[in-house]
Amino acid sequence: MVLVNAARHIGGGPWTPPRGTPRTRPRWRYGRTVTPDDLAARLDHVGYLPDQGVATAAFLAWRMRRPLLCEGEPGTGKTSLALALARALELPLIRLQCHEGIDAAQALYDWDFPRQLLHLRALEAAGPVDVERAEASLYTRRFLLARPLLRALEEAPCVLLVDEVDRADDEFEAFLLEVLGEHAVTIPELGVVRAETPPLVVLTSNRTRELHDALKRRCLYHWLEHPDLAREIAIVRRRLPGVGERLAEQVASTVRRLRTLDLIKPPGVAETLDWAEALLTLGMTTLDPPAAAATLGAVLKYREDVRRALSAGVLDVPPGSTIGG
Repeated sequence: MVLVNAARHIGGGPWTPPRGTPRTRPRWRYGRTVTPDDLAARLDHVGYLPDQGVATAAFLAWRMRRPLLCEGEPGTGKTSLALALARALELPLIRLQCHEGIDAAQALYDWDFPRQLLHLRALEAAGPVDVERAEASLYTRRFLLARPLLRALEEAPCVLLVDEVDRADDEFEAFLLEVLGEHAVTIPELGVVRAETPPLVVLTSNRTRELHDALKRRCLYHWLEHPDLAREIAIVRRRLPGVGERLAEQVASTVRRLRTLDLIKPPGVAETLDWAEALLTLGMTTLDPPAAAATLGAVLKYREDVRRALSAGVLDVPPGSTIGG
């Protein structure tokens, strides 16, 4: 649902949600999950195994209606948390992938210029044109292209994932403040669009640069570490049921050893899963040195990292030994 100010658009009529916006969705109730453990159980049910810190941070963001800023090394499960929250809470997911040079037109809205031009030509073909009325008719909701931020306000309740916000520049970060602080955006031609029920916002950052305090103050914060060995094994077994316990333990243990090396790109949980799946595809039930060396490209993505791992002897163990043991 969307609550719109008394402001009216230039065309003279009240602004209304776009065609297809749900109008009969039942009111979303924040109180359906009453403890962090309840939310952890829901996340576990959809395949995301959170520790207590993650479950508590996500629960507080949900109940307090505050954005959650997740920072950590790549592959620690920041993006996966947002995806899992959408599934666990049975809410639609809207994703904004940040990148260098992203601006408001890509994140919020843009005007459909080709359709506006066709509209003007149609008016001209129909006869004499009233310039003011023609101009006013161009800036109505039918010509507005909703981008992820506007869609999140229109379609809330939902989960809004602002992924890798650290890749955007300072100007875009400042632009986010109105959305995160007020759950609203201002469209000069239409007025203020405000979400009646704020979306559950998850921002992720790999800390390629420091975010400003103004953004951090509007968010709850959580730093995600790589999971401990037992939880990483559990994640592998949950996501890849065909992987045996021994192979899962060997893969997870070896990945943890790789993370202790000075690598360009230390492997995350996603690489652990890729490696286990590659071995499963080859019909392996244990991680022996030849199989590990042959499939190392599933877990390490730089030639320098592969060389460093081989020279460190992570895969070079005596016959009969358990890799990663």
